Amino acid sequence: MNKFIRIDENSRIPKYQQIIDSIIANISSGNLTMDQKIPSINMFSEEFYLSRDTVEKAYSILKQRNIITSIRGKGYYISRTKLISKVNVLFLINKLSSYKLRTYNNFINSIGANCHTDLHIYHCDETLFLNLLDKNKLAYDYFIIMPHFKTEDLKHVSATENVIKAIQKIPLDKLVILDNIRLGIEGDFIKIYQDFENDIYTALIKGISKIKKYKKIMLIYPNKAVYPYPRRILQGFRKFCAEYKLDFEILDKVYYDMILKKGDLFITIEESDLVDLVKQVREDEYILGTDIGIISYNDTPLKELLGITVISTDFRVMGEAAAQMILNKEKGSVKLPFNFIDRNSL
Repeated sequence: MNKFIRIDENSRIPKYQQIIDSIIANISSGNLTMDQKIPSINMFSEEFYLSRDTVEKAYSILKQRNIITSIRGKGYYISRTKLISKVNVLFLINKLSSYKLRTYNNFINSIGANCHTDLHIYHCDETLFLNLLDKNKLAYDYFIIMPHFKTEDLKHVSATENVIKAIQKIPLDKLVILDNIRLGIEGDFIKIYQDFENDIYTALIKGISKIKKYKKIMLIYPNKAVYPYPRRILQGFRKFCAEYKLDFEILDKVYYDMILKKGDLFITIEESDLVDLVKQVREDEYILGTDIGIISYNDTPLKELLGITVISTDFRVMGEAAAQMILNKEKGSVKLPFNFIDRNSL
Protein backbone atom coordinates (compact mmCIF):
# COMPACT_ATOMS: atom_id res chain seq x y z
CA MET A 1 0.00 0.00 0.00
CA ASN A 2 2.81 2.39 0.85
CA LYS A 3 3.76 2.96 -2.79
CA PHE A 4 0.34 4.56 -3.40
CA ILE A 5 0.44 7.00 -0.48
CA ARG A 6 1.62 10.54 -1.17
CA ILE A 7 2.64 12.94 1.60
CA ASP A 8 3.69 16.40 0.44
CA GLU A 9 6.06 18.03 2.95
CA ASN A 10 5.56 21.45 1.34
CA SER A 11 1.77 21.37 1.35
CA ARG A 12 -0.22 23.53 3.78
CA ILE A 13 -2.71 20.66 4.15
CA PRO A 14 -2.19 18.98 7.55
CA LYS A 15 -0.39 15.67 7.33
CA TYR A 16 -3.22 13.71 8.93
CA GLN A 17 -5.61 15.08 6.28
CA GLN A 18 -3.18 14.09 3.53
CA ILE A 19 -3.23 10.53 4.87
CA ILE A 20 -7.04 10.51 4.85
CA ASP A 21 -7.29 11.97 1.36
CA SER A 22 -4.67 9.60 -0.02
CA ILE A 23 -6.33 6.47 1.38
CA ILE A 24 -9.76 7.57 0.12
CA ALA A 25 -8.34 8.36 -3.33
CA ASN A 26 -6.74 4.94 -3.55
CA ILE A 27 -9.95 3.19 -2.56
CA SER A 28 -11.80 5.15 -5.25
CA SER A 29 -9.20 4.24 -7.87
CA GLY A 30 -9.22 0.55 -6.89
CA ASN A 31 -5.69 0.42 -5.52
CA LEU A 32 -7.12 -0.54 -2.13
CA THR A 33 -9.93 -3.08 -1.83
CA MET A 34 -12.35 -4.50 0.72
CA ASP A 35 -10.69 -6.33 3.62
CA GLN A 36 -7.20 -5.36 2.48
CA LYS A 37 -4.87 -4.94 5.41
CA ILE A 38 -3.13 -1.59 5.79
CA PRO A 39 0.00 -0.78 7.81
CA SER A 40 -0.19 -0.36 11.55
CA ILE A 41 0.11 3.12 13.04
CA ASN A 42 3.72 2.48 14.02
CA MET A 43 4.67 1.10 10.60
CA PHE A 44 3.00 4.00 8.81
CA SER A 45 4.72 6.63 10.97
CA GLU A 46 8.12 4.99 10.46
CA GLU A 47 7.69 4.62 6.69
CA PHE A 48 6.76 8.26 6.14
CA TYR A 49 8.69 9.85 9.02
CA LEU A 50 5.52 11.08 10.64
CA SER A 51 4.66 11.35 14.30
CA ARG A 52 2.58 8.54 15.71
CA ASP A 53 -0.05 11.07 16.85
CA THR A 54 -0.50 12.30 13.27
CA VAL A 55 -1.14 8.81 11.90
CA GLU A 56 -3.35 7.90 14.86
CA LYS A 57 -5.49 10.99 14.24
CA ALA A 58 -5.92 10.09 10.56
CA TYR A 59 -6.82 6.47 11.36
CA SER A 60 -9.28 7.62 14.03
CA ILE A 61 -11.15 9.81 11.52
CA LEU A 62 -11.14 7.03 8.92
CA LYS A 63 -12.62 4.68 11.53
CA GLN A 64 -15.33 7.21 12.39
CA ARG A 65 -16.29 7.32 8.72
CA ASN A 66 -16.31 3.50 8.59
CA ILE A 67 -13.66 3.58 5.86
CA ILE A 68 -11.30 1.40 7.85
CA THR A 69 -11.86 -0.98 10.73
CA SER A 70 -9.58 -2.39 13.40
CA ILE A 71 -9.48 -5.99 14.60
CA ARG A 72 -7.88 -6.57 17.96
CA GLY A 73 -4.57 -8.40 17.58
CA LYS A 74 -4.68 -8.33 13.77
CA GLY A 75 -4.51 -4.70 12.68
CA TYR A 76 -6.35 -2.30 10.37
CA TYR A 77 -8.39 -3.21 7.29
CA ILE A 78 -10.29 -1.41 4.54
CA SER A 79 -14.00 -1.71 5.34
CA ARG A 80 -15.55 0.15 2.37
CA THR A 81 -14.72 -0.31 -1.30
CA LYS A 82 -17.64 1.43 -2.95
CA LEU A 83 -16.64 4.80 -4.39
CA ILE A 84 -15.84 6.80 -1.29
CA SER A 85 -17.84 9.99 -1.19
CA LYS A 86 -15.94 13.03 -2.28
CA VAL A 87 -18.04 14.97 0.22
CA ASN A 88 -19.04 13.72 3.68
CA VAL A 89 -21.77 15.75 5.36
CA LEU A 90 -23.17 15.87 8.88
CA PHE A 91 -26.73 17.24 8.73
CA LEU A 92 -28.10 18.42 12.09
CA ILE A 93 -31.77 19.46 12.32
CA ASN A 94 -33.73 20.38 15.41
CA LYS A 95 -36.85 18.30 14.77
CA LEU A 96 -38.24 15.63 12.49
CA SER A 97 -41.00 17.59 10.73
CA SER A 98 -42.32 17.01 7.22
CA TYR A 99 -41.06 20.37 5.96
CA LYS A 100 -37.57 19.92 7.41
CA LEU A 101 -37.41 16.47 5.87
CA ARG A 102 -38.33 18.11 2.56
CA THR A 103 -35.20 20.26 2.92
CA TYR A 104 -33.09 17.19 3.69
CA ASN A 105 -34.54 15.08 0.86
CA ASN A 106 -34.03 17.83 -1.71
CA PHE A 107 -30.48 18.31 -0.47
CA ILE A 108 -29.80 14.58 -0.98
CA ASN A 109 -31.37 14.61 -4.44
CA SER A 110 -29.39 17.69 -5.49
CA ILE A 111 -25.98 16.85 -4.04
CA GLY A 112 -25.73 13.66 -6.08
CA ALA A 113 -24.22 10.22 -5.61
CA ASN A 114 -20.73 11.36 -4.62
CA CYS A 115 -21.86 12.55 -1.23
CA HIS A 116 -22.42 10.65 1.99
CA THR A 117 -24.77 12.43 4.40
CA ASP A 118 -25.53 11.47 7.99
CA LEU A 119 -28.75 12.96 9.41
CA HIS A 120 -29.12 13.53 13.15
CA ILE A 121 -32.00 15.09 15.09
CA TYR A 122 -31.05 16.99 18.24
CA HIS A 123 -34.58 17.96 19.37
CA CYS A 124 -33.69 21.60 20.20
CA ASP A 125 -31.59 20.20 23.05
CA GLU A 126 -28.25 21.88 23.76
CA THR A 127 -26.61 18.86 25.41
CA LEU A 128 -27.55 16.45 22.63
CA PHE A 129 -26.40 18.91 19.97
CA LEU A 130 -23.03 19.48 21.66
CA ASN A 131 -22.47 15.75 22.10
CA LEU A 132 -23.23 15.06 18.43
CA LEU A 133 -20.94 17.84 17.28
CA ASP A 134 -18.09 16.85 19.60
CA LYS A 135 -18.33 13.19 18.61
CA ASN A 136 -18.20 14.01 14.90
CA LYS A 137 -16.12 17.19 14.79
CA LEU A 138 -13.27 15.64 12.77
CA ALA A 139 -15.19 13.20 10.62
CA TYR A 140 -16.92 15.41 8.03
CA ASP A 141 -16.18 17.77 5.18
CA TYR A 142 -19.31 19.88 5.80
CA PHE A 143 -21.49 20.53 8.83
CA ILE A 144 -25.05 21.61 7.95
CA ILE A 145 -26.83 23.02 10.99
CA MET A 146 -30.39 24.26 11.52
CA PRO A 147 -30.01 26.14 14.81
CA HIS A 148 -33.15 26.22 16.96
CA PHE A 149 -32.85 25.61 20.71
CA LYS A 150 -35.06 25.81 23.78
CA THR A 151 -34.54 27.36 27.18
CA GLU A 152 -35.38 25.60 30.44
CA ASP A 153 -38.85 27.16 30.34
CA LEU A 154 -39.38 25.81 26.78
CA LYS A 155 -39.00 29.08 24.90
CA HIS A 156 -37.09 29.57 21.67
CA VAL A 157 -33.48 30.71 21.51
CA SER A 158 -31.38 30.75 18.35
CA ALA A 159 -28.33 29.40 20.17
CA THR A 160 -26.80 29.24 23.62
CA GLU A 161 -23.34 30.51 24.49
CA ASN A 162 -21.98 26.95 24.51
CA VAL A 163 -23.54 26.19 21.13
CA ILE A 164 -21.99 29.29 19.58
CA LYS A 165 -18.57 28.39 20.97
CA ALA A 166 -18.88 24.87 19.55
CA ILE A 167 -19.97 26.08 16.10
CA GLN A 168 -17.13 28.61 16.03
CA LYS A 169 -14.67 25.71 16.24
CA ILE A 170 -15.88 24.45 12.85
CA PRO A 171 -13.72 25.82 10.00
CA LEU A 172 -15.75 28.39 8.06
CA ASP A 173 -15.17 26.55 4.77
CA LYS A 174 -16.98 23.53 6.28
CA LEU A 175 -19.89 25.39 7.89
CA VAL A 176 -23.42 25.64 6.46
CA ILE A 177 -26.12 27.37 8.50
CA LEU A 178 -29.70 26.84 7.36
CA ASP A 179 -33.01 28.45 8.28
CA ASN A 180 -31.93 30.64 11.22
CA ILE A 181 -28.72 32.71 11.11
CA ARG A 182 -29.17 34.77 14.30
CA LEU A 183 -26.01 33.37 15.87
CA GLY A 184 -23.67 36.35 15.84
CA ILE A 185 -21.05 34.35 13.95
CA GLU A 186 -19.16 36.44 11.43
CA GLY A 187 -17.19 35.27 8.42
CA ASP A 188 -17.46 33.90 4.91
CA PHE A 189 -19.49 30.70 5.07
CA ILE A 190 -22.74 29.35 3.60
CA LYS A 191 -25.90 30.90 5.04
CA ILE A 192 -29.37 30.05 3.66
CA TYR A 193 -32.03 31.57 5.82
CA GLN A 194 -35.49 32.88 6.65
CA ASP A 195 -36.16 36.34 8.09
CA PHE A 196 -38.90 35.33 10.51
CA GLU A 197 -40.13 38.81 11.48
CA ASN A 198 -40.22 40.35 8.01
CA ASP A 199 -41.29 37.13 6.30
CA ILE A 200 -44.63 36.83 8.10
CA TYR A 201 -45.16 40.60 7.80
CA THR A 202 -44.66 40.72 4.03
CA ALA A 203 -46.51 37.45 3.38
CA LEU A 204 -49.62 38.64 5.22
CA ILE A 205 -49.53 41.90 3.26
CA LYS A 206 -49.81 39.83 0.07
CA GLY A 207 -53.10 38.42 1.40
CA ILE A 208 -54.48 41.65 2.86
CA SER A 209 -57.37 41.87 0.39
CA LYS A 210 -58.86 38.70 1.87
CA ILE A 211 -57.59 39.10 5.43
CA LYS A 212 -59.26 42.49 5.95
CA LYS A 213 -62.70 40.92 5.35
CA TYR A 214 -62.42 39.17 8.72
CA LYS A 215 -63.37 40.87 11.96
CA LYS A 216 -60.59 39.54 14.19
CA ILE A 217 -57.31 37.68 13.69
CA MET A 218 -56.03 35.12 16.19
CA LEU A 219 -52.43 33.94 16.03
CA ILE A 220 -52.02 30.56 17.73
CA TYR A 221 -48.44 30.81 18.93
CA PRO A 222 -47.33 28.16 21.46
CA ASN A 223 -45.69 30.17 24.23
CA LYS A 224 -43.96 27.05 25.57
CA ALA A 225 -43.24 24.04 23.39
CA VAL A 226 -40.92 21.07 23.08
CA TYR A 227 -40.01 22.49 19.67
CA PRO A 228 -40.43 26.25 20.14
CA TYR A 229 -40.68 28.80 17.34
CA PRO A 230 -38.79 32.11 17.00
CA ARG A 231 -40.49 34.98 18.79
CA ARG A 232 -39.72 37.13 15.77
CA ILE A 233 -42.87 35.58 14.26
CA LEU A 234 -44.85 37.40 16.96
CA GLN A 235 -43.08 40.67 16.22
CA GLY A 236 -43.84 40.48 12.52
CA PHE A 237 -47.48 39.59 13.18
CA ARG A 238 -47.97 42.49 15.59
CA LYS A 239 -46.34 44.87 13.13
CA PHE A 240 -48.72 43.76 10.38
CA CYS A 241 -51.85 44.11 12.54
CA ALA A 242 -50.79 47.52 13.83
CA GLU A 243 -50.05 48.87 10.36
CA TYR A 244 -53.44 47.80 8.99
CA LYS A 245 -55.31 48.59 12.23
CA LEU A 246 -56.64 45.04 12.59
CA ASP A 247 -58.19 43.63 15.76
CA PHE A 248 -56.05 40.71 16.90
CA GLU A 249 -55.36 38.33 19.75
CA ILE A 250 -52.48 35.95 20.47
CA LEU A 251 -53.40 32.55 21.94
CA ASP A 252 -51.00 29.84 23.04
CA LYS A 253 -53.14 26.96 21.73
CA VAL A 254 -56.48 25.96 20.28
CA TYR A 255 -58.61 25.29 23.34
CA TYR A 256 -61.15 22.51 23.51
CA ASP A 257 -64.64 23.93 22.90
CA MET A 258 -63.12 27.31 22.07
CA ILE A 259 -65.73 29.93 21.23
CA LEU A 260 -65.74 30.55 17.50
CA LYS A 261 -67.47 33.51 15.89
CA LYS A 262 -68.31 34.19 12.30
CA GLY A 263 -65.64 36.48 10.92
CA ASP A 264 -62.76 34.95 12.90
CA LEU A 265 -59.45 34.36 11.15
CA PHE A 266 -56.89 32.03 12.70
CA ILE A 267 -53.20 31.70 11.93
CA THR A 268 -51.88 28.39 13.22
CA ILE A 269 -48.26 27.30 13.56
CA GLU A 270 -48.38 23.77 14.93
CA GLU A 271 -50.18 21.08 12.94
CA SER A 272 -51.96 19.77 16.04
CA ASP A 273 -53.62 23.17 16.49
CA LEU A 274 -54.61 23.19 12.82
CA VAL A 275 -56.25 19.77 13.17
CA ASP A 276 -58.12 20.74 16.36
CA LEU A 277 -59.32 23.98 14.81
CA VAL A 278 -60.62 22.36 11.61
CA LYS A 279 -62.49 19.81 13.74
CA GLN A 280 -64.18 22.56 15.77
CA VAL A 281 -65.10 24.52 12.65
CA ARG A 282 -66.82 21.43 11.27
CA GLU A 283 -68.50 20.54 14.56
CA ASP A 284 -69.89 24.06 14.88
CA GLU A 285 -71.09 23.84 11.27
CA TYR A 286 -69.22 26.89 10.08
CA ILE A 287 -68.07 27.11 6.48
CA LEU A 288 -64.28 27.13 6.28
CA GLY A 289 -63.06 29.96 4.08
CA THR A 290 -66.33 31.84 4.38
CA ASP A 291 -67.43 32.01 8.03
CA ILE A 292 -64.07 31.13 9.56
CA GLY A 293 -60.69 31.64 7.92
CA ILE A 294 -57.48 29.69 8.50
CA ILE A 295 -53.91 30.41 7.49
CA SER A 296 -51.24 27.89 8.45
CA TYR A 297 -47.50 28.47 8.92
CA ASN A 298 -45.15 26.25 6.87
CA ASP A 299 -46.53 24.39 3.88
CA THR A 300 -46.79 20.60 3.69
CA PRO A 301 -48.25 18.25 1.04
CA LEU A 302 -51.15 17.48 3.42
CA LYS A 303 -52.07 21.17 3.75
CA GLU A 304 -51.99 21.49 -0.01
CA LEU A 305 -54.25 18.44 -0.34
CA LEU A 306 -56.72 19.84 2.23
CA GLY A 307 -56.78 23.28 0.61
CA ILE A 308 -55.30 25.13 3.59
CA THR A 309 -53.95 28.61 2.85
CA VAL A 310 -50.35 28.92 4.01
CA ILE A 311 -47.53 31.36 4.54
CA SER A 312 -44.28 29.52 4.03
CA THR A 313 -40.74 29.51 2.81
CA ASP A 314 -39.82 26.99 0.14
CA PHE A 315 -38.03 24.22 2.01
CA ARG A 316 -37.28 22.49 -1.28
CA VAL A 317 -35.24 25.51 -2.39
CA MET A 318 -33.41 25.52 0.96
CA GLY A 319 -32.07 22.01 0.40
CA GLU A 320 -31.27 22.55 -3.27
CA ALA A 321 -29.43 25.82 -2.61
CA ALA A 322 -27.27 24.22 0.10
CA ALA A 323 -26.32 21.37 -2.24
CA GLN A 324 -25.44 23.65 -5.14
CA MET A 325 -23.30 25.96 -3.02
CA ILE A 326 -21.35 22.98 -1.67
CA LEU A 327 -20.89 21.51 -5.14
CA ASN A 328 -19.79 24.86 -6.57
CA LYS A 329 -17.63 25.63 -3.51
CA GLU A 330 -19.48 28.92 -3.07
CA LYS A 331 -19.81 31.01 0.07
CA GLY A 332 -22.23 33.76 1.01
CA SER A 333 -25.82 34.40 2.09
CA VAL A 334 -29.06 33.37 0.39
CA LYS A 335 -32.34 34.83 1.64
CA LEU A 336 -35.12 32.34 0.94
CA PRO A 337 -38.38 33.47 -0.64
CA PHE A 338 -41.38 33.48 1.69
CA ASN A 339 -44.75 33.04 0.04
CA PHE A 340 -48.45 33.62 0.63
CA ILE A 341 -50.22 30.64 -0.99
CA ASP A 342 -53.94 31.27 -1.28
CA ARG A 343 -56.20 28.22 -1.03
CA ASN A 344 -59.76 27.43 0.02
CA SER A 345 -59.43 28.07 3.77
CA LEU A 346 -59.27 31.85 3.46
